[in-house]
Amino acid sequence: MADAAAAAGVSEASGFRWVRKAGGMANLAKYRDACPILLNGVADVTVLRSPESDAEPPPGAALSFTERCRIEALLTEGQIPAQIARLLGRHRSTITREIARGMTSGDSYRAIRGQCEYETRMARPKVRRLQANPALLAEVLSGLKKRYSPRQIAGRLRLDFPDDPEMWVSHETIYQAIYVQPRGELARLVKAALRTGRIKRKPQGRQAQQGRGKLKDMISISDRPKEADDRAIPGHWEGDLILGANNASAIGTLVERTTGFVLLLHLPGDHTAETVAAAMIAKMPELPEILWRSLTWDQGREMALHTKITEATGLPIYFCDPHSPWQRGSNENTNGLVRQYFPKGTDLSFHGPGILDNVAAELNGRPRERFGWKTPAEMLDKLLSDPNQSVAATA
Repeated sequence: MADAAAAAGVSEASGFRWVRKAGGMANLAKYRDACPILLNGVADVTVLRSPESDAEPPPGAALSFTERCRIEALLTEGQIPAQIARLLGRHRSTITREIARGMTSGDSYRAIRGQCEYETRMARPKVRRLQANPALLAEVLSGLKKRYSPRQIAGRLRLDFPDDPEMWVSHETIYQAIYVQPRGELARLVKAALRTGRIKRKPQGRQAQQGRGKLKDMISISDRPKEADDRAIPGHWEGDLILGANNASAIGTLVERTTGFVLLLHLPGDHTAETVAAAMIAKMPELPEILWRSLTWDQGREMALHTKITEATGLPIYFCDPHSPWQRGSNENTNGLVRQYFPKGTDLSFHGPGILDNVAAELNGRPRERFGWKTPAEMLDKLLSDPNQSVAATA
């Protein structure tokens, strides 16, 4: 043991402790078998040219004992960390840290020392990131209470605290709280923030559309201005209804394609064409006319009075092809977000205009990845306050 400890650059007591942690001498054979490139203490670098050594490690995977042996062999050959990193398909900093951890008192790297240091480090209990930083935990809880997803929280933290890495956290760390604290407040809020629904997709075959037929004076989406397709020009909207229990109640949903800004329509009593038209005509003047360019809807009978809406607001309305919800992709996604607040099978007429405005404000306050974690409300404010953008939009 004294010779082995000296070769590893540790005391004899440390050598015995490592052997015990590894499960005894018999279990240490796994290290010998995993490290064929060290023969009688001499590095056999020819193994490094084998096809197996060229395989890329899984992203984020810890160094294996075999890789540590290859590091030792390559260092013996005279390779520098950058060259070793390229040969092993690892980041240079990973190799540099490993060499520092596995360095012996004789200033040489030993794979067995690096492996034991790794296993000791993994066995050591750790304070979890959210538990160790109350300020970070408070920010995460605040985001979850606003129904932000873990990914939205992680992205927004980097935007709000660009110079403070202590206030950053990965979305995976937040998700793991479900398993680490299965009954805690964090787990409850994470589950509430996640979108819930079917675990299986609905069949996508053509289904009979009840109460639908070609609307009078309908303008097809194929006639919609091409500027609406790439979202570069603001003011183009998509709309739809989400239905309540027994299709007896509904809420209208509108989303602006460029900013993702959401409006919700209160439809008291029913969702007939008259009710929807009245709600649309009342809602649109809340926004500046720069944002009244077009509206895209499906061919539901609730839009039978679309010409009345256009006459009152000047907003041209275009209609999707039958069975083509992807032609309103932004609105379909928005409906999924709205369902977090208004589940299927509930009476939607119970929710008044004030409640709908509050929900819309929450949705417009959620950070979005496609905007660099800015919110739809921030994007709309920027649009309306930027003269250059306004000129481009009205060109």
